[in-house]
Amino acid sequence: MRGFRRSGVQMDPRAPRSQPRRRRRYFLLMGTALLLFVLAGAVVAPFSAPAAIAMCVAAAALVPVAVIIGNRREEGDKWWDEK
Repeated sequence: MRGFRRSGVQMDPRAPRSQPRRRRRYFLLMGTALLLFVLAGAVVAPFSAPAAIAMCVAAAALVPVAVIIGNRREEGDKWWDEK
């Protein structure tokens, strides 16, 4: 199966070239946090409240990590404020 290609949609030439990679990492981490929250409430909580609380704490800690990784400047990125 071939990769998904959006026809007629082009990236902004001013955007950093690493933006798709950073966006993928961000959504992977946020998806993991969301999955932890859902599993903690729907699956684990009826069996073990302390385990569900630990999962929620881990998911809450993962959210700022995802933001930091999603906004991290990579080597070779040109940002708008650089000359």
